[in-house]
Amino acid sequence: MAPKPWHSLPEYQALRALMQGGTTTAAAERLSLSQSAVSRSITSLEARTGQILFERSAGRLRPTAEAVRLNRRLDPLFEALDRIDGPKVPVQETLRIIAPPTYAHRFLVSHITSFLSVNPHFFVSLEVNTSDEVIRGILDDRFDLGLTGVELSRDGLKLQPYRTSSAVCAMTTDHPLAQKKVIHPEDLNDLPLIALTYRHARRTQLDKILSQARSTPRIVAEVSTSFAAVDLAKEGLGLTVVNPFPIYHYRSSDLSFVPFASPIEYRSYFTTSAQRPLPRVARAFIRHLRLHTAPDPFSRKG
Repeated sequence: MAPKPWHSLPEYQALRALMQGGTTTAAAERLSLSQSAVSRSITSLEARTGQILFERSAGRLRPTAEAVRLNRRLDPLFEALDRIDGPKVPVQETLRIIAPPTYAHRFLVSHITSFLSVNPHFFVSLEVNTSDEVIRGILDDRFDLGLTGVELSRDGLKLQPYRTSSAVCAMTTDHPLAQKKVIHPEDLNDLPLIALTYRHARRTQLDKILSQARSTPRIVAEVSTSFAAVDLAKEGLGLTVVNPFPIYHYRSSDLSFVPFASPIEYRSYFTTSAQRPLPRVARAFIRHLRLHTAPDPFSRKG
């Protein structure tokens, strides 16, 4: 009777397991099968190949030369199966994230720490840069995920709303305006003000609001980030009008934050590519941030 022209993976697995374990008991444990199932696979393989593959000696099954040759020919097959299944150790996926200093310093750092503590199989690479570079980095595929407060429509870019907030005045707790429930533009007249530079669209908007209210504060410093503006306010240099998110989260115990009566509104976005699928690790981090961003009096979910 001619050998059957088909192949049986379970038979080949039984062969390799038996050669490695030396007994049907050990082979059965490796394969999570019964001993009788292993024995049937070996018997079937011998019948199909027309060869004796094992000989019993001193209570053990010893492979014959035919079994050794067959096992060697099976090496490429099992190597290919290993490549298909992937490595035995989980691959450490990397999240490439970019954000401006206001988001990155302290706020993102603490969330990255908590994210990795519950997802040790992930790895995070964090770049701190300007909002303009966030946009370029995503479009150039140098990063998977960005955070930005700049609402910019660009081909190939996707913005997912994260938080929305209204402007506040930040100042020391002993500032003359610190106890007010709401600060109006005219309240800032002749007071020292720490302003953002004109590269921020909100600076032009603030100037227009102050001009309409005939309010002329004294600009004592101009800075490029809300992070720096609030830190200067903390030193007592003056007050500043900023986006409270996420600064309130790590400065609420140091400063007074009072709503600023104006139409100024800020939006924070997750920035991703519209051309490429979002990696699993990026989706997981977005979920983590949405779930674990603490509530505050000045911002709400986007």
